[in-house]
Formats: sequence, structure tokens, C-alpha cells
Amino acid sequence: MESVVLSHEMALRLAAFAVVLAVMLGWEAWRPRRRTRAAGRLQRWGANLGLVAVDAALVRLLFPLAAVGAAVAAERQGWGLLNAVEVPAWVAVVVALVVLDLAIYAQHVAFHKVPVLWRLHRVHHSDVDLDATSGLRFHPIEIALSMAYKVVLVVAVGAPALAVIVFEIGLNALAMFNHANVYLPERIDRALRRLIVTPDMHRVHHSIHRDETDSNYGFNLSLWDRLFGTYRAQPRDGHEAMTIGLSVFRAAADRALLRLLLQPFRAASPR
Repeated sequence: MESVVLSHEMALRLAAFAVVLAVMLGWEAWRPRRRTRAAGRLQRWGANLGLVAVDAALVRLLFPLAAVGAAVAAERQGWGLLNAVEVPAWVAVVVALVVLDLAIYAQHVAFHKVPVLWRLHRVHHSDVDLDATSGLRFHPIEIALSMAYKVVLVVAVGAPALAVIVFEIGLNALAMFNHANVYLPERIDRALRRLIVTPDMHRVHHSIHRDETDSNYGFNLSLWDRLFGTYRAQPRDGHEAMTIGLSVFRAAADRALLRLLLQPFRAASPR
């Protein structure tokens, strides 16, 4: 099975991306959580999806084999913890998925706490509305640094290639889900967030209030925020009334793709 998945990795990732994005956008149109918008969707979607294209091109240029290729090379060379110990294949996959998710949580915290990294990450937070495309809105340099980090981690852990593919597809899909402007009944949201990050949980992280921005860092599992004390259940202003984004870069001109690419190099008031 792993060989089949590896041989069709790109097709699987593109198909999952297209299906999840289409489902989320349809869900947002059918049952939105927030009915008011601070900006028009056409410009935001163009810029956010434009960043996806730039990100993908840069990663392919700098990391032709990316994290999956690193996993295959590590397995062949016997590098990494999981390649050095005898464990069942399914255990290695589960361990790798959990470790990778914890590592992405830690990376997210670092991008908030380290000033030079925050300059890159604030491109993501400067979106004045949240929808599925917001989960794809990252500066290319942040994406490149994240990929380099994942490559090193995959080799050190000895993560199986199958686990890396599942993780990458899941991370992308859940990022679109938990950024989506979709309504979930409270009881379903409460049940889901015991395990995964829901849209209502992650929306708090995009509040204009810094103490709320510095919470709910998880992308996949909600466990890490609870474990490390960064969990916040609800925004103080309520989901309908809360202001999304940052106090800076709120002008319409700041939503253009070129301005987003240049944003890390522009001055702004300190956090």
C-alpha cells in the first residue's frame, strides 16, 4: 500500500486539496458562522490563492524531494529513531504523526514569540476575515523555513514516508477546516475539540486582542494547547462581534498579493 501511495503522492495531495477546499467553500456559503465581512472576497481569495501558488513553486525549487523524499532517504540509510528500533509499522506511523503534530505546534509558538519570525507569520494574521483560504495564506519564506524544519525533523525521527504523506495531507485539510467560516452546533464543536482543533477554537487565535492571538496554536490536535496552558475556549467579544486580524495592515491596498509578499520587510508597531 505504501508504494502505491508514494507513487501517486502528488495526485493524492492535489485531489485532497481541491476536494477539501471545494467542500469548505460550499459549507461556508450554505451555513456561515459569521455573516458580516470586513473585506470583499474576490481580492482576498486572489491574494490568498496567489500565495499558495508562490509557496508551491518555491518549495519545489528549494526542496525537490521535500519531507516525503527525506523520509524515503532516511529509511534507506537507516537514519532516525524509528529506523533504529524494531517497532510495528503501524506504531511507527502513529508515533511519527503525534511527534510531527507536536513539532508544528512548537513551530507555531516560535513564529509568534521570535520577532523576526513574527514578521513572516503576521502575513497570515493580517487577513481581516477568516475562511478556508486563510488556512493557505502564508508567506513563502515562512513556508520554506517550515519545510526545512520538517525535513530535519523527519530525518531525526525516522518518520515513515506514509506517515509524512498522511500528515501533510491532514495538516493542509485541517488548516482549511479550522480556518473556515462554518457553523457547527455547540455540542458537536464541544465534542470535536476534545480531539481536533475546530473553527470556533482556532478563530480565537485570529482575534485582534493579543492575549487571544497568543493562544490556541494547534492546527490538528487540540491536546497541545490544553497540555501547555495555551488553550482559550472562546473570544471575549463573541464570535459574531470579534474583530479578526491585526490592528495594522487593514487597508484595502494591504490585501494585494505584492503587498503581502513585501509585508515582512515593512515597518509596523511592535507586538
